[in-house]
Amino acid sequence: MENIIKGLKIAYLSLGCKVNAYETASIRNQLESYGCITVGFRDVADVYLVNTCTVTNIADRKSRQMLHQAKRRNSDAIVVAVGCYVQEFYRNHEQDDTIDLLIGNRRKSEIAAILSEYIACKKEGQETQQIYINEDEKLIEYEEMVIAGATENTRAYLKIQDGCNQFCSYCMIPYARGRISSRAQEDIIKEVVHLAQKGFRELVLTGIHLSSYGLEDATTSEQQKLKRKDGREPLLELISAISDVPGVSRIRLGSLEPRIMREEFVRELAKRTKVCPHFHLSLQSGCDETLKAMNRKYTTEEYLKCCDLLRKYYEAPAITTDVIVGFPGETEEQFVTSMEFAKTCGFAQMHVFPFSRRRGTAADRMPNQLTEEEKKNREHRMLAVAEQLEKRYRAQRAGHECILLTEESMEIDGRSWLVGHTGEYLMVAVPQENYTNNQLIRVRITENSRNNYILAEPLGLMEA
Repeated sequence: MENIIKGLKIAYLSLGCKVNAYETASIRNQLESYGCITVGFRDVADVYLVNTCTVTNIADRKSRQMLHQAKRRNSDAIVVAVGCYVQEFYRNHEQDDTIDLLIGNRRKSEIAAILSEYIACKKEGQETQQIYINEDEKLIEYEEMVIAGATENTRAYLKIQDGCNQFCSYCMIPYARGRISSRAQEDIIKEVVHLAQKGFRELVLTGIHLSSYGLEDATTSEQQKLKRKDGREPLLELISAISDVPGVSRIRLGSLEPRIMREEFVRELAKRTKVCPHFHLSLQSGCDETLKAMNRKYTTEEYLKCCDLLRKYYEAPAITTDVIVGFPGETEEQFVTSMEFAKTCGFAQMHVFPFSRRRGTAADRMPNQLTEEEKKNREHRMLAVAEQLEKRYRAQRAGHECILLTEESMEIDGRSWLVGHTGEYLMVAVPQENYTNNQLIRVRITENSRNNYILAEPLGLMEA
């Protein structure tokens, strides 16, 4: 059969989360295997493919803007919209002549075939199918996607899970991504072996709701508790299996549900020494009333216990988080409570977002919506807290030893440095002499910094 997409110049753009980034890399690998040529998104291409995001109204707008921008760049190009924005709102897009193909979630592995069929129909003058969508209730099975490489030289992202069953009141993702599903452990390990053989030292485990890995066939109660009745911890079992693969030096975990941080989980996790001491636990609010309105399944007291457990088993772990400000009905007093709680947690880094109304969510229909001015004011105040906490964490690490994974060379103040991230995900620079990229180096953090990089004194290579 003729390969009619060979030689096509294809430009890719991934918006939103690390899961999207992984899937875009997999799509690119898929199309390159058919002889397609990858070009930059700003270049003139035959096909523009945008892996969209729908987590906020801003994300929706960005998705539309990038699709329209692609068509303006080359009016003859095939513009392909893929992913969450398409899955949730595709019915409204049928009249948008900017978009030639709309491909939803869990159809991404079919893109080469879909694109080939579209082009073949065009050549024959036949009517083309525009929309390829699975309905929400069919978003159950895990869609197997792999990458032959990664976009970074030292770190590879590894998707292990899809979907979410939590239904937070502000979030569309359970509708756009479907229910939880997990990738088979044996398939994950095959990809881990492949990536390790290609020289990637650090693997970042990603998923839409990572803490639900392996629980799709569990009872509703078990899914809510993030643990099987028999005591099995599927995510912990997977981490152990990855740790045993030769060549893997680091395992970094993506965003985790705070409720998974039970003492037995943290204690066993701490025994897996390849796991980075960096834990992203989404908070969203430091006020119990707001957490309840958000349909989050924990209290601030329970969240703080999670932080305390991590600090019990790890020395100065980097605990990072997400916080939403200006949620419907959030009073000034509740906002101040949330700010003070963030200080109590002592985060190493905070991502702060003003609440964005999402059509179709419970939060969109809630009374007492705050004005954009009120949300912006609270965003600035919470960001000031975030900056203060990040500076404090960085200062606390001065004089301490860390393990740096070197990632790239950079000139700072006329001198050559190697920069990278520590296990705590601190951006650190060391003098380049005697070292190269993709090495693990023991370093001692200094009190100095340049260009947002913390400077460190190299103490020698880690053993392979």
